[in-house]
Amino acid sequence: MSLSDIRFMRRKVVLRVVSKILIPFILLFGLYVQWHGDFGPGGGFQAGVIFASAFILYALIFGVEQTRRAVPAWVTRSGLAVGVLLYAGVGVATLLLGENFLNYNALASDPIQGQHLGILLVELGVGITVCCAMITIFIAFAGRGRS
Repeated sequence: MSLSDIRFMRRKVVLRVVSKILIPFILLFGLYVQWHGDFGPGGGFQAGVIFASAFILYALIFGVEQTRRAVPAWVTRSGLAVGVLLYAGVGVATLLLGENFLNYNALASDPIQGQHLGILLVELGVGITVCCAMITIFIAFAGRGRS
């Protein structure tokens, strides 16, 4: 952390306190959008962007280095892989169960339950991928030119 960063943080006490209060609510709202997405507006993409915005706000207030300590690169890289694998895994599972790719009816004995489970898993994969991609892109651009 540079001297200018320390001076900025000492002067911006209100920003630090308000962001520490708001970040948990942003994360909670992201979870709400994620789990409510198959019943109404929202879903994986929107939830991923909202969830990532909490980490981006943290990086803007506390710095990229501090954010990388909270969310190391291996976590975002793993999240990218897990999200894509979850999405594709649901499709492969439906193929192995004798249906078309991403035909959720095969995931449960009742087609409605299969649809619900399939959408839930696919949207979770999308949310994880989008969140980790947004964090990775922001950190890559925000960290440019720094030692």
